Amino acid sequence: MAADFPLKHGPWTINASTSIYQDPWLSLRKDDVTRPDGEPGTYSVVEIKHGVCVVAWQGDQIYLTSEFHYAVGRTTLEAVSGGVDEGESQLTAAKRELKEELGITANVWKPLMTIDPFTASVLSPTALFLATELEFGDRELEGTEQIQMVEQSISEAYKHVCEGTISHAPSCLAIMSLWIHRHHGDLATPAENRD
Repeated sequence: MAADFPLKHGPWTINASTSIYQDPWLSLRKDDVTRPDGEPGTYSVVEIKHGVCVVAWQGDQIYLTSEFHYAVGRTTLEAVSGGVDEGESQLTAAKRELKEELGITANVWKPLMTIDPFTASVLSPTALFLATELEFGDRELEGTEQIQMVEQSISEAYKHVCEGTISHAPSCLAIMSLWIHRHHGDLATPAENRD
């Protein structure tokens, strides 16, 4: 955090900030603070590379990923997800991730919302997208990725969210948004982008 201290931060005051760790995906900093009650303290913040999450939808089917995820130590079912590279727009990142992970290009893109997965001590805004009018081609997986494509009906995916089988929070919100759209009318979101 490049700033002149002390720095007001809502009801907190940041008196100093120290970078503890940084790699291409995340950083950890420790702030020396004056708490809202006037007492001194510290607050740690993890910043994770900003991300995107894409639900690809065609007919009644959506296309998900099945992959082992290191942090949770298990294979998870979720929508296409990934990080936004430096200088890249959220939409460009979403298109790249969908192509890389599932080999899908979409002719219509609709932004759904941007979420904060965990607001207390993690900064990682994630933009959710709906991709439609799909075309299927070759995937472009990275060396660490062993992704299987899973095709499900919207009803099956909704059930998996409700049962906790799909637990990735951005995927849950994107699938629930699509479910609501399918059963209650248009999404109250910005206009779609057509390629």
